[in-house]
Amino acid sequence: MTILELPSPRLEEWRWADMATLKAAADAEPRDAGIRPADLFLDGDGPRLLFVDGVFEPAHSRPGPVKVARWAPETVHPLGGMAEGEGWVLSLEAEAAVTGIQIVHLGSGGESHVPARIALGEDAVATMVETYAGTGWANRFARFDLARGARLMRSVRLLQADGFVSLRDEAVIGEAASLVSIFLGAGGMGSRIDGALTLTGKGAFAEMGGALLTSGTQKQEAAVAVRHEAIEGTSRQLWRAVAANRSVASLAARVEVARGAQQTDGEQSLRGLLLERAATVNLKPELEIFADDVKCAHGATVGELDARALFYLQSRGIDEARAKALLTHAFVADALGRIGDDAVRAAFEADAARWLEAAL
Repeated sequence: MTILELPSPRLEEWRWADMATLKAAADAEPRDAGIRPADLFLDGDGPRLLFVDGVFEPAHSRPGPVKVARWAPETVHPLGGMAEGEGWVLSLEAEAAVTGIQIVHLGSGGESHVPARIALGEDAVATMVETYAGTGWANRFARFDLARGARLMRSVRLLQADGFVSLRDEAVIGEAASLVSIFLGAGGMGSRIDGALTLTGKGAFAEMGGALLTSGTQKQEAAVAVRHEAIEGTSRQLWRAVAANRSVASLAARVEVARGAQQTDGEQSLRGLLLERAATVNLKPELEIFADDVKCAHGATVGELDARALFYLQSRGIDEARAKALLTHAFVADALGRIGDDAVRAAFEADAARWLEAAL
């Protein structure tokens, strides 16, 4: 077992991270998760890869153009640097297209580490869905390199019953390329979603956002930094957090605009919803701008369900629990609506609905 050297909460960028839950998940004894791998894949004919406790499982996979390979990521990130070993690689030539890729990670306890590397040539297109289920500590690192005009749409759902999921994304986005990553944390695990996106080409686009849903004493966190290094770049960070009971959801979003990155359009929208007053949502938007011709904005709000909207729905014969579920679902759908594929979006909305039914 790896000797864990975890980041200290005394560091500002890790002050909300739930390292105690991560350590407990890494030390957990294996147990049957009671989940059939086939139930974790969405309908579709695209490539499929299943990793069980970090090991590729060919019996439930059809990789297609996605390759399974061992490699060690080059990163200074303390958790991402641990994700070395057997992982997966997608490399597309110019103008190639692969859609409907599904990567499923199923854990039974203990720690597992899987690196991923995605390189898209000029005008290449790919879409993928990643699913995390089971238990234990799932530690993942992903490196993205998008050449001119390449487009990648990625949807990630965290459904582990307990344990911890840590994700580190590092991306370089070239001229007129587009990377969109939408996350849903709807399981009972702790989590940290960590991103560093760099827009190096003119007219590049990056979006990283989603919804974190927490209950009990659970803690989930997202910490994303987007750096604009070229002109006419656009970035979006739209995150929603819903916290019930005594749980904690934390969102930190940062936009950096370098000198010379004129005509940058950067937007952050961080919103939290408290279902009980004992719950906590932490928000930290940041802007660091060294160019003078930019359009950057951020908004951060935390509140409770609108009492007037609840009263209106109840006055129309809808019971209180159902009314709360409807309003909360609308709040979360704001983030999940960014998923472009209708079937994938519907699956994520169903995951959120199941969480709401249990939480409310």
